[in-house]
Amino acid sequence: MNRKCTINMSKNILRDVLEMSYSAKASHIGSSLSIVDILSVLYGKVLKYNPKNPTLENRDRLILSKGHACAALYATLANYGFFSRKELSKYGEDFSMLMAHASHKVPGVEFSTGSLGHGLPYGVGLAFAAKRKKKKWRVFVINSDGEMAEGSNWEAILFSAHHKLNNLCLIIDYNKLQSFTSIKNTLNIEPFKQKLDAFGWYTKIVDAHDHNKLNSVFTNVSKVKDKPICIIANSIKGKGVSFMEDKVLWHYKSLELNQYKKALSEI
Repeated sequence: MNRKCTINMSKNILRDVLEMSYSAKASHIGSSLSIVDILSVLYGKVLKYNPKNPTLENRDRLILSKGHACAALYATLANYGFFSRKELSKYGEDFSMLMAHASHKVPGVEFSTGSLGHGLPYGVGLAFAAKRKKKKWRVFVINSDGEMAEGSNWEAILFSAHHKLNNLCLIIDYNKLQSFTSIKNTLNIEPFKQKLDAFGWYTKIVDAHDHNKLNSVFTNVSKVKDKPICIIANSIKGKGVSFMEDKVLWHYKSLELNQYKKALSEI
């Protein structure tokens, strides 16, 4: 799939996220939109998988640790053929498999998440198991930046470097907003890259919305030996909708009809 196709796919995913969120009167729209481009490039160019056989043994594993952004993952999986896009209309409904936090009952979702700080430790376990079993598949984990305040992540980071898990790629959605305010005001995590470097990781910084740069960095880090990989993805919360971009309000707010129509008109 070429760059143009992944950009078009991002637009499709964005539109689906807006439709799902409006219909379900759901929150976390901004958190979902900040990772749309990352997911589009991962599924369009990077990950090894078979949508018709989601449990294929040699597939790459992707863990969305920031499970509150599940609308973006569900829409991505549907657009890449894991299940019918018609299912997206049931998002957030009673008894729907498409729960408001990422659920392993959805084809293509590896692990139920939403309780922050659990996705990376789980992904580390998968990567360690692959090494022990001499398997070639890789593990990708998407964390939120605020989530990096969880101590369980730093234990996992230490373990990964100690065991040289170069089959593990942590992607940090660095939109710099957390719940009610900024990361800086809540619990400052800078200097971020230097900390991860000091912990023995191979760390790169990338624009989370530039498909060329995303593809390039994912391609290059696949050649890293003896170190786990961290990609700090500088993102914009609410990316793609002007009145949502970089606004902490859209961590919780749901769309009203006039906002929904305006958002769709901008895609």
